[in-house]
Amino acid sequence: MPPRRRFGKRLVRSFLPIVLIVVLAVIGSVGLVVYGITSPPRRAYLVTPEAFKQFSGPAVKVSDETWTNPDGSRARGWLLKGAEGAPAVVLLHRYGADRSWLINLGVKINETTGFTILWPDLRGHGLNPPVKWTSFGARESEDLLGALDFLRQLKSDNKEKLVGDRFGIYGVELGAFAALGAARTDNHIKVLVLDSVPRSSEELVRTSIKSNVGIDNSFINSLTLKALRLYLFRAYENVDACNVAANLREQHVLLLSGADAGYLKDSTAAVGQCFPNRSNVEVRLDLPLSGFNLPLATGEQGEGYDRIVIEFFDRSLR
Repeated sequence: MPPRRRFGKRLVRSFLPIVLIVVLAVIGSVGLVVYGITSPPRRAYLVTPEAFKQFSGPAVKVSDETWTNPDGSRARGWLLKGAEGAPAVVLLHRYGADRSWLINLGVKINETTGFTILWPDLRGHGLNPPVKWTSFGARESEDLLGALDFLRQLKSDNKEKLVGDRFGIYGVELGAFAALGAARTDNHIKVLVLDSVPRSSEELVRTSIKSNVGIDNSFINSLTLKALRLYLFRAYENVDACNVAANLREQHVLLLSGADAGYLKDSTAAVGQCFPNRSNVEVRLDLPLSGFNLPLATGEQGEGYDRIVIEFFDRSLR
């Protein structure tokens, strides 16, 4: 064998372990990122129904409920029953939050309107979730359909059907994305209040990667998205919010956002242009504080935000 070929083989052999180490390191790093973003931060609830009663009074009877998702997995949420035959409102939190972020808003809606309120933990969220991972909107939309089926089966004290055939959904970011997807399937969803809507599932994933890794790099994003598709398999689907909105014609929609929501203010404005029946769409993008950071609201800011949401449900869902 010529000396030059022998030297080339030795060079390849010497570099091969280094290349393998680099490849394994990249695979391991991407795997950690995928695991991190599909397992959102889980913290203690900001408030529980038991703690809420201490400053709101015993009249607020919130129960802890479980039901089955369409894929057979378990779901959970807090339930506050309303008047017999009245509509129901489901409140969906954002990525990295949980049901406790919206408990105050839900109680106020119930007290003002008499609607039944359900606060689910989106899959992968809350303490010790029954499903350990999030799918960034695809399965969450299906889970919402399961939550509506749960509400349909509820009975009043008179053993009559508790919830009427009209539903309203409030959702922030990931919750808003899930609400859009479910409304495309279930025509009993009549009212949508959507705060800080992402343009697509991938946009939400890229934001989660940046939050997890601390950098926004197209190469890392591309690798992570490919790995995410493998990891979640059919549970992940890149859905475009504009395409979904373009298929919604009868729903009354309120779009909310503010400067504190960052890029989501612009994406919400863009999604607002996609609804075919603009006369049914109201847009408020000038809020001093959006639902994205609702627990940080001061008393005045919180009251102002809650009033906008409650009044829209009250006049649009009856």
